[in-house]
Amino acid sequence: MGNPDKEGTLTNRMADAYERAAHGAGHDVRRTNIGDLQFDPILHKGYRVIQELEPDLKQVQEDINWCDHFVLLYPLWWSSTPSLLKGLIDRLWLPGFAFRFIKMPDGKTTMGWHKLLKGRTARIVVLLKNHPWVERFMFGDYTAEIDKAVCEFSGMRTSITEIGNSEGRSEEEKVRLEKKMAALARRAA
Repeated sequence: MGNPDKEGTLTNRMADAYERAAHGAGHDVRRTNIGDLQFDPILHKGYRVIQELEPDLKQVQEDINWCDHFVLLYPLWWSSTPSLLKGLIDRLWLPGFAFRFIKMPDGKTTMGWHKLLKGRTARIVVLLKNHPWVERFMFGDYTAEIDKAVCEFSGMRTSITEIGNSEGRSEEEKVRLEKKMAALARRAA
């Protein structure tokens, strides 16, 4: 779960519903809550110098390599991911783990890349204060960063679920959303 605050959040509630239903359907599940991880979220020197991964980050990479279906739930903050989630991606999605660039004979020019997480599917669940169409009209495609530039770049086939007006939902609507998450989880979709 990509919300640093898991206590009492709708993101956590949806993650719980997904996890319960996936377990109930017989799927093996490994869950990570970003707020529980201990790591430096800053990629200090880009890819010039690869920082040693902390044990928590090594475990997340291991879990991603293990999975067939990757699920990421996060709230939209300022039309993007929470900064801690962005830091996690910067630190984890490294050459040799998620992708490998193909170099030209000169060794400097890139002519493409290998998608090292190919064969996996991913479900991205984004929770927004606005309705999704309002957010897109005002600020553009807020899902491209995770959908295209992270998951699909590394070979995952992605599907997106957007939950708009997340803070204004009634209890009845939240229960319906939990059922929707459960249905996705049972199908591993």
